[in-house]
This record gives sequence, C-alpha cells and structure tokens, in this order.
Amino acid sequence: MKSSRSRSRSKNSRNRSNNSGGGNVVNRVFDSSGPEGKVRGTPQQIIDKYNQLARDSQLSGDRVATENFQQHAEHYMRMLSEAQKEIDARREEQERQNRERQAERDRERAQRQEQESNASSNAPSDDATDPANAPQPDVGGVNEAEGDSGLVETPESQPKPKRTRSRKPKPKPAAPDDSGSAPPEAAE
Repeated sequence: MKSSRSRSRSKNSRNRSNNSGGGNVVNRVFDSSGPEGKVRGTPQQIIDKYNQLARDSQLSGDRVATENFQQHAEHYMRMLSEAQKEIDARREEQERQNRERQAERDRERAQRQEQESNASSNAPSDDATDPANAPQPDVGGVNEAEGDSGLVETPESQPKPKRTRSRKPKPKPAAPDDSGSAPPEAAE
C-alpha cells in the first residue's frame, strides 16, 4: 500500500506536467466529469458536447442544468484559448528569430559582396597579372632562314652526339708451328 504522501506527490507532478506545455492541450484527450457523467475528448470536442447538452437542457426548461453545462463549456474554452495564445506566442517568437537570422545572413552576404567588389577594384587587372597577356619582346629583324631564332641554346636542345665504342680487336689464336710448340706471346 502506497503512502498518501507519495500519492499526492505524484498527483501534483502529474498536474504540473498537464498544465505546462500549452501546445499539447489542443490535441490532448480529457475526461471531464460533468453533471451528466463523464465527457471524454479533446477540449474542442468537450466544448461542443457541453454546448449541445446546454441546448438540450434549455429546451427541456432546466435553467440550472443549462447554466451548469455552459460553465463547463466555458472552462474548456478558456483552457483552449490560453493554449492557443501560448502557441501563437511561440510561433511569433520563432518567426521573429527566423527574420533576425535571415537579416543577419543578408548583412553577411552584402558584406562579402562588398569586400569582393573592393578587392577586385583594388587588385591589378587580370591583364597585368597573367603572363600570357604581358607585353612580349620584339623579335623583329631575325632571319629564321639563317637558323637564328633568337632562342638561347641549352644543352637539352642540342642533338646528342652518337657515342661510338672503340673496340680493341681480339687477338687471333695463333696456329701451332711445325715444332708443336705455341708461338711466343708478343710483349706488350
């Protein structure tokens, strides 16, 4: 058996969580204990039900029951209205933050574009920085038919001479003489 202290603590925390978080009230299902028994549904459904019960009791001539149903409906209308105000306030805050973020992005983009345009107007033109667009030396008066192209000769551009290996002739083997001995070797 639970103590009443723990039960009340959990009941209080449950009520606090239900009352906070107003956006959830709109779609939350409630059990309302009215004079005719329990009415279950979202706040809008409960409001509609109590208004219908109030009309029915008014048609039957019961002014006390009509007033009671109207008070129950008004309670849920206040809850719904308060939740809707909180939702609208949150939405407006988010829209304000989004507008501020967008304005900051626009300012940063404008600053970047301004810096790029300043950098491009202060920087030397592309013609001066690109060596291909730089003025070329005048090579007029050079007779290419004579073979003078004005280029500097480098070892890599000159044809490589053919390398020939000089070989020493191999000595021929001497034929043995009649004596059967080998000829004396020549002194070097």
